Amino acid sequence: MASSSITISPRKLRLDLYSFSYQQDSSTPLVINVLASLIERNMARTKRIVKNCSRSLSKAISTNIFDCREIPDLTIQSYLERIFRYTKAGPSVYVVAYVYIDRFCQINPGFRINARNVHRLLITTIMVASKYVEDLNYRNSYFGRVGGLTTSELNKLELEFLFMMGFKLHVNVSVFESYCCHLEREVGIGGGYHIEKTLRCAEEIKARHKEEIRGYTQRRVML
Repeated sequence: MASSSITISPRKLRLDLYSFSYQQDSSTPLVINVLASLIERNMARTKRIVKNCSRSLSKAISTNIFDCREIPDLTIQSYLERIFRYTKAGPSVYVVAYVYIDRFCQINPGFRINARNVHRLLITTIMVASKYVEDLNYRNSYFGRVGGLTTSELNKLELEFLFMMGFKLHVNVSVFESYCCHLEREVGIGGGYHIEKTLRCAEEIKARHKEEIRGYTQRRVML
């Protein structure tokens, strides 16, 4: 994976956010790495809160609007990369989607991001953000196929999301800038290291798995 060898700095992230131009062989925008890391940390924090609080409070902070029956077998990073690969959405779309996620959580304090709802939340917010940012867009049916949902499912999620947001979708320049700065600060205070460490661990696990398969195959041949 190309992103496993990069070092994300605030300056590099800002350059990517403001000067990214999509080409057929474009590498994944750096904001995807940072956003994936932020959401994973948010989910880990939520998990600790739910674990430490009482059962009644656990029920109070849960909502099933974006819940899926089975948790998708895709990491947040892989899911975001898939969305980028098939929709060609630029970095600004992911920043606006991040604004929407944060705004949604503020407007609906009972909502918590977890493994069961994060994928549907991401495809919905990215689709809505794309409609807000981009001049040309794919149909909901296409976004649904990319995200692993039927058209009717995604249409319903979009409608629920818009009403729960109170249709507060406008993101002015100053708000956009402030969220870009927040992402840069996350990288500057160690987010970049966190991302690098996570990616390296994933690569190490894959390499170890391959070694185990190779060793098992060799043992079978000897037998």
